Amino acid sequence: MELAPDWVCEVISPSTEALDRARKMGAYAREGVKHLWFVDPRPRLLEIYRLEQGRWLRLSAHEGDARVRAEPFEALELKLSRLWER
Repeated sequence: MELAPDWVCEVISPSTEALDRARKMGAYAREGVKHLWFVDPRPRLLEIYRLEQGRWLRLSAHEGDARVRAEPFEALELKLSRLWER
């Protein structure tokens, strides 16, 4: 790929969490990805980050069955309960 996406969503698993939160976050920042979400099904947690001046700023965290409007998709309401359905 020659152009970085504006948004990346990573689903966290125990075997890849350290990689996602360290190496990948750094790579995404270096490449100019503007928005990053972490979805962690174990605690049912959604974390929202925005890249500002080359560093990740954690904007918010949402748990359980919350209804969320999050960058860069504020126009849409996301029902977190839908993420945890099997």
